[in-house]
Amino acid sequence: MGVLRSTQSMEAEVEEMRAALLHDHGAGAWRSGGAAKRAAGAADGAAEARTVCVTGGISFVGLAVVDRLLRHGYTVRLALETQEDLDKLREMELFGENGRDGVWTVMANVMDPESLNRAFDGCVGVFHTSSLVDPGGLSGYTKQMAILEARAAEQVVEACARTESVRKCVFTSSLLACVWRQSYPHHRRFPTTIDENCWSDENFCRDNKLWFALGKTTAEKTAWRAARGRDLKLVTICPALVTGPGFRRRNSTPSIAYLKGAHAMLAEGLLATADVARVAEAHVRVYEAMSGGAAGGRYICYDHVVRRGEEFVELQRQLGLQSGGALARLGSDNGDGQTARFALCNGKLARLVSSRRRCTYDAYHPISHD
Repeated sequence: MGVLRSTQSMEAEVEEMRAALLHDHGAGAWRSGGAAKRAAGAADGAAEARTVCVTGGISFVGLAVVDRLLRHGYTVRLALETQEDLDKLREMELFGENGRDGVWTVMANVMDPESLNRAFDGCVGVFHTSSLVDPGGLSGYTKQMAILEARAAEQVVEACARTESVRKCVFTSSLLACVWRQSYPHHRRFPTTIDENCWSDENFCRDNKLWFALGKTTAEKTAWRAARGRDLKLVTICPALVTGPGFRRRNSTPSIAYLKGAHAMLAEGLLATADVARVAEAHVRVYEAMSGGAAGGRYICYDHVVRRGEEFVELQRQLGLQSGGALARLGSDNGDGQTARFALCNGKLARLVSSRRRCTYDAYHPISHD
């Protein structure tokens, strides 16, 4: 959904995007981090086997995934939806001429099957990181966007399955696709674990107008249905609220949409954040583990659970949101000394990332989405 922005606003956004990506490693990392690996791959005739496509590549998560892929020696085809995205990418000056730094750009609309086929052709893997949100934050995330996001997920996975060269797809979902349920047991001695086996209740999301959670849940389920019975390996990454340098400007709309219902998540121990660099690294690690059958299914990704009201107030402040004074006293002890009823678990991803060998217990298998 397009919006009109002033030249000054766009320039500020471009500069902040560039600064965020160069924050840790400097400009040279983009051009040299994976150059040796790509050169070695080309010398061995394996360059095509390391060519992947990233949708939503101009987004906060998308650009971080591109960064990590380049560092791991991949050649990246960056799928952009609009000329504005292409202009913004050029202004950041992160890459040289098309293909010189291992990045090629291609125009592709996630609702247009033919453009997706052209974008994916010749790639062995696809990272679907795009999300349907209003970049200007004018309308937030609506029920209609949730419907469109599910359609886009189906189109992307179908295109992956149709494209002969594509064998693997990493799909960016959300922790919100795991945490919202109609009811949980109230009287338990220990917290209920929320992991990759948990799904959010679509009816609960509709009844409470949690459109962002609904969109992520239905899109991920749609992706799994579309991949079923096809010659395509699919994994999904379910990150918590994605933060990092410049996230207020770069990721404000999805962040605000994510935080709808945050008071309940905070009280129940379900509000968590994930640094964008770690989210991107998780995407690449999982993708590489898929080749040996060591990765499959869903992966919850977070690095910090927000447990105190003060932390949440600071998070809101960083996003430019107002908060009530009583919120600072709220936390995952429910305000009355009782511990939260839930405990998030990202053990599956932690084991995969920390392991130096293929893990047989994470063998690829179809996933139930009921």
